[in-house]
Amino acid sequence: MKAISEFPVEVARSLRGVLFDVDDTVLDHGRLAVPTLQALYSLRAQGLTLIGVTGRPVTWGQVLLRQWPLSGMVTENGALSLRLVDKRVVIVDRLTVEQRRSRRQALQALAKEVQGQFEELAPTDDAFGRQADFTFDIAEAVQVPLPIVEAASRFARERGARVTRSSIHLHLSFDVDDKATGSLRFLSQVCGLDATECLSRFAFIGDSENDSACFNAFGTTVGVANFRGSPARSPRFLTRAAMGAGFVEFANVLLQARAK
Repeated sequence: MKAISEFPVEVARSLRGVLFDVDDTVLDHGRLAVPTLQALYSLRAQGLTLIGVTGRPVTWGQVLLRQWPLSGMVTENGALSLRLVDKRVVIVDRLTVEQRRSRRQALQALAKEVQGQFEELAPTDDAFGRQADFTFDIAEAVQVPLPIVEAASRFARERGARVTRSSIHLHLSFDVDDKATGSLRFLSQVCGLDATECLSRFAFIGDSENDSACFNAFGTTVGVANFRGSPARSPRFLTRAAMGAGFVEFANVLLQARAK
């Protein structure tokens, strides 16, 4: 990984937008700092399309899309995205209402089975707001030992679930999307952009292993200093500062280059 100070000026000028993880990338332990919010507005003022890409529930996405200067939100690790239409938040789901209901019931049954086997696991406090995945808290309010997390992950995979892990949550889902496929589907089907072109014209910034699909798919990728995990491909650049301050650092690199 190269230092963010080595970020090419020509790449910064060519970007059409920025995709960003939320927890521990834009948020500092769940809090949005004023400089980070200002950075989002400054990037938007420079004409960049901003899209949040998060493992958080669709209900979070509904709020953030209304409050932040965004063009869309990709939530629940790529399964559901959101856009604003005539001041209303519209959920974009590849499944029908009945298909989603059936899959959600199967997921809830699996979550109950997992919790019965691993009593150390407790649902996250935002689990009720999810439609496509179920999450256990492993490092947000409580710290679950890694062997328990790994054993629970194997248990769920053996039952056909897709399992991903962020810096704070363990996610179970029966959806096949990840952050990259969900983002590209949103950019192409909702925004009307060429998906192949987006791979080089959009940058992604994140912090953890569940960002791996985006680190692998997009040509311009950045990790904040608290980046951890072992993704198949590491981000190309790394900020000196952690979390929101790291995002601000990256934003300033883009803003300075595009102002010249």
